[in-house]
Amino acid sequence: MNARKIKNKFQDIKSDLPASIVVFLVAMPLCLGIAMASGAPLFSGLISGIIGGIVVGALSGSPLGVSGPAAGLAVIVLNAITDLGGFEIFLVAVIIAGIIQVILGYLKAGIIAYFFPSSVIHGMLAGIGILIFSKQIPPALGSTKKLSFSEFFNIIQEAHMGVLIISVTALALLLIWSTDWFKKQSFTKIIQGPLVAVISGILLSIGLASIPELAVKSEQLVRVPIATSFDNFIGNFRLPDFTALSNPKVYITAVVIAVVASIETLLCVEASDKQDPLKRITPTNRELKAQGIGNIIAGLIGGLPVTQVIVRSSANQQAGGKSKLSTVFHGILLLISIILIPTVLNLIPLGTLAAILFVVGYKLAKPSLFVKMYKEGMGQFVPFVITVAGIVFTDLLTGIALGMLVAVFIILRNNFKVPYKRVHQNGDKKSIFRIELAEDVTFLNKASILSTLNEIPHDSSVIIDATHTRFIHHDVIEIIEDFTVNAKVRDITVETICLYKDKEEEPIQHFKLSKE
Repeated sequence: MNARKIKNKFQDIKSDLPASIVVFLVAMPLCLGIAMASGAPLFSGLISGIIGGIVVGALSGSPLGVSGPAAGLAVIVLNAITDLGGFEIFLVAVIIAGIIQVILGYLKAGIIAYFFPSSVIHGMLAGIGILIFSKQIPPALGSTKKLSFSEFFNIIQEAHMGVLIISVTALALLLIWSTDWFKKQSFTKIIQGPLVAVISGILLSIGLASIPELAVKSEQLVRVPIATSFDNFIGNFRLPDFTALSNPKVYITAVVIAVVASIETLLCVEASDKQDPLKRITPTNRELKAQGIGNIIAGLIGGLPVTQVIVRSSANQQAGGKSKLSTVFHGILLLISIILIPTVLNLIPLGTLAAILFVVGYKLAKPSLFVKMYKEGMGQFVPFVITVAGIVFTDLLTGIALGMLVAVFIILRNNFKVPYKRVHQNGDKKSIFRIELAEDVTFLNKASILSTLNEIPHDSSVIIDATHTRFIHHDVIEIIEDFTVNAKVRDITVETICLYKDKEEEPIQHFKLSKE
């Protein structure tokens, strides 16, 4: 390794190490929360966070992507554990899902990521940002209730003043740390705002403990399982029940997990690459293999399914991560923390973590993003908004599916409407209509072209120009031929340009006309 590469690696470590601390602070509560939402042991979420950081991070080619347990799979996991009859049986499905993902990687299925339009990807990011922001309101106010319209005012009225003070302080510190003056200071490269917010939260929580009405309760703090011995620590790991291999439901669950986890990963890869200031491209097939290996290991030792996750990936990018070293470091920090300092972690108020996630959520769903998408036109804005609304009011996959349907509909509609340009000129004796065909004319354009040709008035001239057309469907050729025959009856003169190379040759591209 030459001196330049060594210097670049050192520069990456200087950025990646502080970024990994931020990702670690974001990942810890998410790993626990997703495990709880999935109806799985809390420790299983931490296991997946560690695997997603160390194993997947090392094998992946994604420079900024961070993997771990995904909120988008929580409902699937919850139902699967119930339907299969236990967590240990579910782990077998996770292993098989990982094997399927590795196979998909070797089959080069990662290309599917490039078929999702940017409007849907931006909508996914914004929708997740809104959900993250809204779901942190209860913990920021000291409530353990889930946010809903019926509970919203109760949560506000029952706000815990001690937690509110901690949340507001943390948010203020994060905003101060993000100002231009602080960004220019050298110490902020290492001492990141979220770390300052967490330390302030711990100190405030300890200080307010002496004031009964402001004291933070145990349920308002992070709760990490504490192992009192090595055997106790090892006991937190769960082993799969391989007798379930004869259960057909296990294979069905495995396929569902593999497909959903792969789609979520590929979408997050696309989104992470778009956020990368250096615009590096992640090898998607390698990513599928890395995720598959991660899930195989997760299933073997009692973890939840892992995917690349946009919240932690965004936090990594926003904290200044430069390479996948930050992902690996965050996994190591998760492992060290649950072994050495679980008691310290349990001093962190959930209100502090809520403040950190407020900032992450806002950055994903900035009002300026909505303005930008609107200025790009309805073709971009409508799928974007539909994706956002679908994710917020249903779930991640439904929102993406709705956005894709709308985006595809708009594409088809545009193809249907704009296969050509029609120009009307007044000649000496006849009206002249010039129809300039687009670069691609598909069978979807049949109806509009047929309608336009039928509207050509009697006793006129028509020029059908295919000079710039590289692709024209056989059905469209037939419509033009039929019109040419019918035009003689209507006293319409028809001239075609470049529709054929000459009378003996084939039409554009490779479409053959049947004369039989």
